Amino acid sequence: MIATLGDLVDDIVVWPSGPVQPGTDTPARVQRRRGGSAANVASMVARRGGASRFIGCVGADVRADQLTDELRLDGVDVRVDRHPHAATGSIVVLVSPDGERSFLTDRGASTGLMAPRTSWLDGVTALHIPIYSFTVEPLSVTAVALAVMANERGVPLSIDASSVAALIDLGTDAVHAMLGALRPAVLFANHDEATLLRLGPDRPAAGAGLTALRNGSQPTLIVDADGGVTRVEVPPVDHVVDTTDTTGAGDAFAAGWLLARQRGAAPADAAAEGHALAAQVLGVPGADLPIDALVADRSEDPAP
Repeated sequence: MIATLGDLVDDIVVWPSGPVQPGTDTPARVQRRRGGSAANVASMVARRGGASRFIGCVGADVRADQLTDELRLDGVDVRVDRHPHAATGSIVVLVSPDGERSFLTDRGASTGLMAPRTSWLDGVTALHIPIYSFTVEPLSVTAVALAVMANERGVPLSIDASSVAALIDLGTDAVHAMLGALRPAVLFANHDEATLLRLGPDRPAAGAGLTALRNGSQPTLIVDADGGVTRVEVPPVDHVVDTTDTTGAGDAFAAGWLLARQRGAAPADAAAEGHALAAQVLGVPGADLPIDALVADRSEDPAP
Protein backbone atom coordinates (compact mmCIF):
# COMPACT_ATOMS: atom_id res chain seq x y z
CA MET A 1 0.00 0.00 0.00
CA ILE A 2 1.21 3.51 -0.91
CA ALA A 3 0.49 6.12 1.77
CA THR A 4 0.49 9.88 1.28
CA LEU A 5 0.51 12.59 3.95
CA GLY A 6 -0.60 16.14 3.35
CA ASP A 7 -3.45 18.35 2.22
CA LEU A 8 -7.02 17.58 1.23
CA VAL A 9 -8.60 20.88 0.21
CA ASP A 10 -11.43 22.46 -1.73
CA ASP A 11 -10.11 23.85 -5.03
CA ILE A 12 -12.20 26.70 -6.48
CA VAL A 13 -10.91 27.35 -9.98
CA VAL A 14 -11.94 30.61 -11.66
CA TRP A 15 -11.54 31.42 -15.36
CA PRO A 16 -12.47 35.14 -15.75
CA SER A 17 -13.80 36.10 -19.17
CA GLY A 18 -11.28 38.93 -19.27
CA PRO A 19 -9.31 41.20 -16.96
CA VAL A 20 -10.79 41.33 -13.46
CA GLN A 21 -12.70 44.61 -13.07
CA PRO A 22 -11.99 46.16 -9.66
CA GLY A 23 -15.09 47.12 -7.68
CA THR A 24 -17.62 45.46 -9.99
CA ASP A 25 -18.59 42.20 -11.70
CA THR A 26 -16.42 40.14 -14.02
CA PRO A 27 -18.17 37.21 -15.75
CA ALA A 28 -16.29 33.99 -15.11
CA ARG A 29 -16.48 30.21 -15.27
CA VAL A 30 -16.09 28.64 -11.85
CA GLN A 31 -15.36 25.00 -11.09
CA ARG A 32 -15.14 23.38 -7.67
CA ARG A 33 -13.10 20.21 -7.23
CA ARG A 34 -11.02 18.19 -4.80
CA GLY A 35 -7.46 19.41 -4.39
CA GLY A 36 -4.30 18.83 -2.41
CA SER A 37 -1.16 17.23 -3.80
CA ALA A 38 -1.10 14.31 -1.36
CA ALA A 39 -4.80 13.62 -1.92
CA ASN A 40 -4.25 13.74 -5.69
CA VAL A 41 -1.51 11.12 -5.54
CA ALA A 42 -3.56 8.81 -3.31
CA SER A 43 -6.54 9.09 -5.64
CA MET A 44 -4.48 8.46 -8.77
CA VAL A 45 -2.80 5.41 -7.26
CA ALA A 46 -6.21 3.98 -6.37
CA ARG A 47 -7.71 4.77 -9.77
CA ARG A 48 -4.76 3.08 -11.40
CA GLY A 49 -5.50 -0.08 -9.44
CA GLY A 50 -3.10 0.25 -6.51
CA ALA A 51 -3.85 0.25 -2.81
CA SER A 52 -3.45 3.70 -1.28
CA ARG A 53 -3.96 5.52 2.00
CA PHE A 54 -4.39 9.25 2.54
CA ILE A 55 -3.36 10.74 5.89
CA GLY A 56 -4.37 14.30 6.73
CA CYS A 57 -6.58 16.71 8.64
CA VAL A 58 -9.85 18.35 7.62
CA GLY A 59 -12.44 20.50 9.32
CA ALA A 60 -15.61 19.33 11.02
CA ASP A 61 -17.73 20.60 8.13
CA VAL A 62 -19.85 19.39 5.24
CA ARG A 63 -17.19 20.04 2.61
CA ALA A 64 -14.83 17.72 4.50
CA ASP A 65 -17.48 14.99 4.33
CA GLN A 66 -17.79 15.48 0.57
CA LEU A 67 -14.04 15.46 -0.06
CA THR A 68 -13.34 12.39 2.05
CA ASP A 69 -16.30 10.56 0.50
CA GLU A 70 -14.85 11.28 -2.96
CA LEU A 71 -11.51 9.75 -1.95
CA ARG A 72 -13.20 6.68 -0.49
CA LEU A 73 -15.21 6.22 -3.68
CA ASP A 74 -11.91 6.13 -5.55
CA GLY A 75 -10.85 3.27 -3.27
CA VAL A 76 -8.53 5.24 -0.97
CA ASP A 77 -8.15 4.23 2.68
CA VAL A 78 -8.81 7.62 4.30
CA ARG A 79 -7.24 8.38 7.69
CA VAL A 80 -8.15 11.95 8.63
CA ASP A 81 -8.36 13.85 11.87
CA ARG A 82 -11.12 16.43 12.27
CA HIS A 83 -9.99 19.84 13.46
CA PRO A 84 -12.62 21.28 15.81
CA HIS A 85 -11.68 24.93 15.29
CA ALA A 86 -10.53 25.24 11.66
CA ALA A 87 -12.42 24.89 8.41
CA THR A 88 -11.38 22.50 5.68
CA GLY A 89 -8.70 24.13 3.55
CA SER A 90 -9.57 25.91 0.33
CA ILE A 91 -7.64 27.38 -2.57
CA VAL A 92 -8.94 29.88 -5.13
CA VAL A 93 -7.12 29.43 -8.44
CA LEU A 94 -7.40 32.41 -10.79
CA VAL A 95 -6.60 31.42 -14.38
CA SER A 96 -5.77 34.27 -16.73
CA PRO A 97 -6.62 34.12 -20.46
CA ASP A 98 -3.01 33.12 -21.25
CA GLY A 99 -3.19 30.22 -18.80
CA GLU A 100 -1.16 31.81 -16.01
CA ARG A 101 -2.39 30.68 -12.59
CA SER A 102 -2.52 32.70 -9.37
CA PHE A 103 -3.34 31.02 -6.06
CA LEU A 104 -5.19 32.42 -3.07
CA THR A 105 -4.51 29.80 -0.43
CA ASP A 106 -6.13 29.08 2.92
CA ARG A 107 -4.87 25.65 3.99
CA GLY A 108 -7.15 25.77 7.01
CA ALA A 109 -7.33 22.50 8.94
CA SER A 110 -4.78 20.82 6.66
CA THR A 111 -1.84 22.14 8.66
CA GLY A 112 -3.32 21.01 11.99
CA LEU A 113 -2.43 17.32 11.80
CA MET A 114 -0.89 16.25 15.11
CA ALA A 115 0.07 13.17 17.10
CA PRO A 116 1.46 10.81 14.43
CA ARG A 117 0.42 7.19 14.93
CA THR A 118 2.46 4.12 14.07
CA SER A 119 -0.79 2.55 12.83
CA TRP A 120 -0.74 4.95 9.88
CA LEU A 121 2.12 2.89 8.47
CA ASP A 122 0.54 -0.53 9.03
CA GLY A 123 0.59 -2.40 5.72
CA VAL A 124 2.39 0.50 3.98
CA THR A 125 5.11 -0.28 1.43
CA ALA A 126 5.87 3.32 0.38
CA LEU A 127 5.31 6.76 1.92
CA HIS A 128 4.95 9.91 -0.21
CA ILE A 129 5.09 13.42 1.27
CA PRO A 130 4.90 16.69 -0.72
CA ILE A 131 7.15 19.51 0.50
CA TYR A 132 4.04 21.49 1.50
CA SER A 133 3.69 19.12 4.47
CA PHE A 134 7.02 20.30 5.89
CA THR A 135 6.31 24.04 5.81
CA VAL A 136 3.93 24.74 8.70
CA GLU A 137 3.59 23.35 12.22
CA PRO A 138 2.15 21.16 13.59
CA LEU A 139 1.83 19.32 10.26
CA SER A 140 5.56 19.68 9.60
CA VAL A 141 6.45 18.04 12.92
CA THR A 142 4.04 15.21 12.16
CA ALA A 143 5.46 14.76 8.66
CA VAL A 144 9.03 14.52 9.91
CA ALA A 145 8.03 12.09 12.65
CA LEU A 146 6.19 9.82 10.22
CA ALA A 147 9.10 9.94 7.77
CA VAL A 148 11.45 8.86 10.56
CA MET A 149 9.06 6.03 11.48
CA ALA A 150 9.01 4.94 7.84
CA ASN A 151 12.80 4.87 7.72
CA GLU A 152 12.89 2.78 10.88
CA ARG A 153 10.48 0.29 9.32
CA GLY A 154 12.37 0.17 6.04
CA VAL A 155 9.49 1.84 4.15
CA PRO A 156 10.82 3.85 1.18
CA LEU A 157 10.11 7.57 1.40
CA SER A 158 9.49 9.87 -1.57
CA ILE A 159 9.38 13.65 -1.33
CA ASP A 160 8.04 16.00 -4.00
CA ALA A 161 9.62 19.46 -4.13
CA SER A 162 6.13 20.60 -5.19
CA SER A 163 6.41 24.40 -5.17
CA VAL A 164 9.03 27.11 -5.55
CA ALA A 165 7.12 29.28 -3.09
CA ALA A 166 7.07 26.51 -0.48
CA LEU A 167 10.79 25.90 -0.96
CA ILE A 168 11.51 29.61 -0.48
CA ASP A 169 9.38 29.64 2.68
CA LEU A 170 11.39 26.75 4.08
CA GLY A 171 14.73 28.08 2.85
CA THR A 172 16.93 26.09 0.51
CA ASP A 173 19.52 25.34 3.19
CA ALA A 174 16.79 23.92 5.45
CA VAL A 175 15.45 21.81 2.57
CA HIS A 176 18.88 20.32 1.89
CA ALA A 177 19.40 19.64 5.60
CA MET A 178 16.03 17.93 5.81
CA LEU A 179 16.74 15.77 2.77
CA GLY A 180 20.08 14.79 4.25
CA ALA A 181 18.41 13.79 7.52
CA LEU A 182 15.38 11.96 6.08
CA ARG A 183 17.26 10.31 3.19
CA PRO A 184 14.32 9.77 0.81
CA ALA A 185 14.49 6.99 -1.76
CA VAL A 186 13.61 9.61 -4.38
CA LEU A 187 13.15 13.37 -4.62
CA PHE A 188 10.89 14.64 -7.41
CA ALA A 189 11.52 18.16 -8.75
CA ASN A 190 10.57 20.13 -11.84
CA HIS A 191 12.91 22.52 -13.63
CA ASP A 192 12.13 25.61 -11.53
CA GLU A 193 12.33 23.70 -8.25
CA ALA A 194 15.59 22.04 -9.26
CA THR A 195 17.07 25.40 -10.27
CA LEU A 196 16.20 26.93 -6.90
CA LEU A 197 17.68 23.94 -5.06
CA ARG A 198 20.77 23.98 -7.32
CA LEU A 199 20.12 20.43 -8.52
CA GLY A 200 21.13 19.04 -11.89
CA PRO A 201 22.62 16.06 -13.69
CA ASP A 202 25.89 16.64 -11.86
CA ARG A 203 24.27 17.70 -8.56
CA PRO A 204 21.85 15.12 -7.11
CA ALA A 205 20.02 15.92 -3.92
CA ALA A 206 22.24 15.06 -0.96
CA GLY A 207 20.70 12.22 1.01
CA ALA A 208 18.34 11.09 -1.75
CA GLY A 209 18.84 7.70 -3.34
CA LEU A 210 17.54 9.09 -6.62
CA THR A 211 16.72 12.57 -7.87
CA ALA A 212 14.07 12.65 -10.60
CA LEU A 213 14.25 15.93 -12.52
CA ARG A 214 11.25 16.71 -14.72
CA ASN A 215 11.48 19.43 -17.35
CA GLY A 216 8.20 19.58 -19.23
CA SER A 217 8.48 17.97 -22.65
CA GLN A 218 12.26 17.68 -22.33
CA PRO A 219 13.75 14.37 -21.13
CA THR A 220 13.37 13.53 -17.46
CA LEU A 221 16.75 13.01 -15.80
CA ILE A 222 17.15 10.39 -13.11
CA VAL A 223 20.30 11.03 -11.12
CA ASP A 224 21.56 8.46 -8.64
CA ALA A 225 23.52 9.27 -5.48
CA ASP A 226 26.83 8.66 -7.28
CA GLY A 227 25.97 11.06 -10.11
CA GLY A 228 24.95 8.48 -12.70
CA VAL A 229 22.33 9.91 -15.05
CA THR A 230 19.55 8.16 -16.95
CA ARG A 231 17.60 10.15 -19.56
CA VAL A 232 13.97 9.20 -20.12
CA GLU A 233 12.26 10.74 -23.11
CA VAL A 234 8.83 12.30 -22.61
CA PRO A 235 6.37 11.06 -25.25
CA PRO A 236 4.39 13.82 -26.96
CA VAL A 237 0.90 14.37 -25.60
CA ASP A 238 -1.61 14.33 -28.45
CA HIS A 239 -4.46 16.10 -26.68
CA VAL A 240 -4.02 18.57 -23.83
CA VAL A 241 -7.28 19.79 -22.29
CA ASP A 242 -6.02 21.56 -19.18
CA THR A 243 -2.76 23.30 -19.96
CA THR A 244 -2.91 25.07 -16.59
CA ASP A 245 -2.80 21.92 -14.45
CA THR A 246 0.90 21.20 -14.22
CA THR A 247 0.50 20.40 -10.53
CA GLY A 248 -1.85 17.55 -11.41
CA ALA A 249 0.62 16.29 -13.98
CA GLY A 250 3.40 16.28 -11.38
CA ASP A 251 1.21 14.36 -8.95
CA ALA A 252 0.38 11.86 -11.68
CA PHE A 253 4.06 11.37 -12.42
CA ALA A 254 4.66 10.59 -8.76
CA ALA A 255 1.74 8.16 -8.64
CA GLY A 256 2.90 6.32 -11.75
CA TRP A 257 6.48 6.16 -10.52
CA LEU A 258 5.46 4.80 -7.10
CA LEU A 259 3.19 2.13 -8.55
CA ALA A 260 5.85 0.98 -10.99
CA ARG A 261 8.57 0.88 -8.35
CA GLN A 262 6.28 -1.12 -6.09
CA ARG A 263 6.04 -3.71 -8.86
CA GLY A 264 9.83 -3.83 -9.01
CA ALA A 265 10.29 -1.68 -12.13
CA ALA A 266 13.64 -0.03 -12.84
CA PRO A 267 13.77 3.77 -12.39
CA ALA A 268 13.64 4.43 -16.13
CA ASP A 269 10.52 2.28 -16.49
CA ALA A 270 8.99 3.95 -13.45
CA ALA A 271 9.56 7.36 -15.07
CA ALA A 272 7.91 6.11 -18.26
CA GLU A 273 4.88 5.03 -16.24
CA GLY A 274 4.85 8.44 -14.59
CA HIS A 275 4.86 10.14 -17.99
CA ALA A 276 1.98 7.95 -19.15
CA LEU A 277 -0.20 8.90 -16.18
CA ALA A 278 0.71 12.58 -16.50
CA ALA A 279 -0.41 12.48 -20.13
CA GLN A 280 -3.79 11.09 -19.05
CA VAL A 281 -4.23 13.88 -16.51
CA LEU A 282 -3.40 16.53 -19.12
CA GLY A 283 -6.15 15.05 -21.31
CA VAL A 284 -8.95 15.87 -18.88
CA PRO A 285 -9.93 18.99 -16.89
CA GLY A 286 -8.64 19.01 -13.33
CA ALA A 287 -5.91 17.20 -11.44
CA ASP A 288 -7.38 13.74 -11.85
CA LEU A 289 -7.25 10.58 -13.86
CA PRO A 290 -10.25 9.89 -16.10
CA ILE A 291 -12.71 7.40 -14.64
CA ASP A 292 -11.85 4.77 -17.27
CA ALA A 293 -8.30 4.69 -15.88
CA LEU A 294 -9.67 2.86 -12.84
CA VAL A 295 -8.43 -0.72 -12.89
CA ALA A 296 -10.90 -3.17 -11.39
CA ASP A 297 -8.32 -5.94 -11.01
CA ARG A 298 -5.87 -4.99 -8.25
CA SER A 299 -3.97 -8.25 -8.43
CA GLU A 300 -0.74 -6.43 -9.41
CA ASP A 301 -0.65 -4.64 -6.09
CA PRO A 302 1.29 -6.85 -3.67
CA ALA A 303 -0.29 -7.75 -0.39
CA PRO A 304 1.09 -5.72 2.50
